[in-house]
Amino acid sequence: MRAIMTRRLVVAIVAAIALALPLRALAQIKAQARAGATPAWTKGILPISPDSYWNAVACGKQGGADPPCVFFDTGLCRNSDFALALYTPYKMVAYEVWQAVQHKQPVPTPSYSEAQRTRVTVGVTPVRGSTNVLKTLTLERGGHVVAPVDRSLADNGGRFTFDYPAFAATGSVTLRLVGSTKTISCTVDRTVLVTFR
Repeated sequence: MRAIMTRRLVVAIVAAIALALPLRALAQIKAQARAGATPAWTKGILPISPDSYWNAVACGKQGGADPPCVFFDTGLCRNSDFALALYTPYKMVAYEVWQAVQHKQPVPTPSYSEAQRTRVTVGVTPVRGSTNVLKTLTLERGGHVVAPVDRSLADNGGRFTFDYPAFAATGSVTLRLVGSTKTISCTVDRTVLVTFR
């Protein structure tokens, strides 16, 4: 009888604490793929290979102010608190070439070995005017949280580095941007993941 009373008391205390804590709002959004990226790419984020390396070089040679193949992540998980940017081996190569083209310099041959060492980094920066300070980012696949291999928080944002399987284009991914005032949950479906480079 005493164990039942103790259990009821614990449940009542936990319920009272839960009701007393302020609830964080949860905003749910769905990621959108950026249209118009050429050359074509439907393999998602992969370790660099000769195929992806030369595709990235061709992408960077396009020039222009905002080529969708280089900045495929523009507007990803658009919300009023945080902006996301992905850094991948493909983007490393394409961006280096694009920078040279922008400055009317000879097209470089980016380091293949450096691209091989590059993992996937999600950069999170606060949107101008936001007061929701980033506390962490979590990535979920198949109902499980995937831990980053490295993370850092600074200036109300942060960087979170993952191994390639976290972004494999085999199923959807949910990114949760946990802030001081609310959490933003962004689902990235497989159809969007295949367009990542």
